[in-house]
Amino acid sequence: MRVISGAPATLPEGVHAKVANYRHKIFVERLGWQLQTQNNEEQDQFDRPDTIYVVAQDSNGRVSGCARLLPTNRPYLLGEIFPELLNGLPAPNSPEVWELSRFAAVDPDNPASTARGQLSSTTAIKLLHEAIAGAARHGAKHLISVSPIGIERLLRAAGVRAHRAGPPLVIGGHPIFACWIEIPSSLTAAAPAEIAA
Repeated sequence: MRVISGAPATLPEGVHAKVANYRHKIFVERLGWQLQTQNNEEQDQFDRPDTIYVVAQDSNGRVSGCARLLPTNRPYLLGEIFPELLNGLPAPNSPEVWELSRFAAVDPDNPASTARGQLSSTTAIKLLHEAIAGAARHGAKHLISVSPIGIERLLRAAGVRAHRAGPPLVIGGHPIFACWIEIPSSLTAAAPAEIAA
């Protein structure tokens, strides 16, 4: 497995479309999320030219995991769609706070590979660590995530320090919550102080 990251224009040709198709298979077909899709691709208004994707690929180049990173000083999922998950606190708005969303590490072609099973898989753990490191490289000092409640199991398995930003809520039939994820100081110290947009 290899993990690559970058904005759509910097990813190898075809990878961005593969990620959108992978997200459709996982979030829409498998998990049943009510998301807008087109041509079996799941994308929303937060999939922009400046969005950073973290993509796990198997030895054949198939997508086996993905994550999306967005700075909170531009529109992002939690701030725009789910601010109620912050329990009345204002949504973060800083180039030093990035959002992690659309995280998945499930084999879409293997029925035995379940969303629950991803919560401790080596692919999921590696993808999570790469996403945290990728955010740090872009100037993030903190991550916040909108996630299914089960992601806490993955965070523990990965040895990542995290805490809830508010109590979980059931939205669209799924329990989700906002979660602060610590970026280790060893990563933020090595990152550039400011990244030009």
